[in-house]
Amino acid sequence: MVMKKFLLFTFVALVISSCGSTTKKMQRGDYDGIITKSVKKLIKDPRDAKEIEMLDKAYKLANERDIERIKYLKTENNPNNYDEIFRRYESLKARQSRVKPVLPLDLNGRTINYPYVDYDSELVAAKKKAAEYYYQNAQKLMKNSNKESYRQAHYELVLAQQYSGDAFPNLNEMIIEARLKGISRVIVEVQTSDRILIAPEFRDELLTFDSQGLNTDWIEYHFRHINEEIEYDYAVVINILDIVISPEEVKTTDQIFKKEVEDGFDYALDAKGNVMRDTSGNDIKIMRYKTLTCTLIETYQKKTATIRGQTEITELKPMLKLLAKEPIGATNTFENISARAVGDEAALDGPAREKTKNEYMPFPPDMVMVFNTAETLKPAIRNALYNNRHLIH
Repeated sequence: MVMKKFLLFTFVALVISSCGSTTKKMQRGDYDGIITKSVKKLIKDPRDAKEIEMLDKAYKLANERDIERIKYLKTENNPNNYDEIFRRYESLKARQSRVKPVLPLDLNGRTINYPYVDYDSELVAAKKKAAEYYYQNAQKLMKNSNKESYRQAHYELVLAQQYSGDAFPNLNEMIIEARLKGISRVIVEVQTSDRILIAPEFRDELLTFDSQGLNTDWIEYHFRHINEEIEYDYAVVINILDIVISPEEVKTTDQIFKKEVEDGFDYALDAKGNVMRDTSGNDIKIMRYKTLTCTLIETYQKKTATIRGQTEITELKPMLKLLAKEPIGATNTFENISARAVGDEAALDGPAREKTKNEYMPFPPDMVMVFNTAETLKPAIRNALYNNRHLIH
């Protein structure tokens, strides 16, 4: 009994939920969503009166909305409207095809069917006019000779090609031209002052970082000059202002360890020189001890390399303009602690004995320190570019 009540409650809840969802779609004007949902249900149950009513209402409202909108757009006589007119006719045709599998419908003895309408001629006409508009307008936009116009022209030329194929002269060439002229190109370079001498490999290494997230459809970052013919719109200069390498620091500390250990035994003798015995008759022994001594010599090594610089972002066109400066820097530290034992190592405790496993290491050369610091500096450069990417458009 309890299970039956639960199932009944679940069924009612699902029905209410379904009704609520459909009502919300109707209120939002999502008629096509209602049509799609009703068609799926009517394929399973063609006699579902509720779904038939919802489908009929949504279909008529959707068609009425599209037809009224098309009528208004045509009356306005704006060539820019033909893209929307085309899409509205597409919706009408697709909607007609969507309901076809469940037609005709029977609602309480009343037959519901919709007359077939051939939208193809209207679609072809709207498509042609939309393509003509986009082609002509794109030509006007390209005469403005600015990035935004070229980008919009590229978008409209691609639409013109989609709507017309290659019906217009030089369409492919215009698409390529709009694309090339619409892209903003950024050159990223490393510069140093005359007093800082670094290998070319170091400059290249600084720019080998993950550039994901920087490039977009219309922005390209170049980390080397591809050829001299490319004109750049922005420059990002990584100015290395200072490279400081500390002296090799070595500190030595000594620690003496002592430990008492057994070193055999002697027999206890009485006044006459005889071996003494305990109450059990055993010889009495006196243990001998000796002191073990060991000196632990610890050596601490340290060397640091620090690079300081700043990232400068400059707009090159139409005129030189500094957009941002951001300091960057990184430090790499070589540290090593080694130890050696002088004396009897048995005197050392556990931690001290572990230290003797660490060996003295030669200091890395200055250039190695600089290259290691570059690995730490690269994420800082990348972040500076990423955080200021909104300045480049």
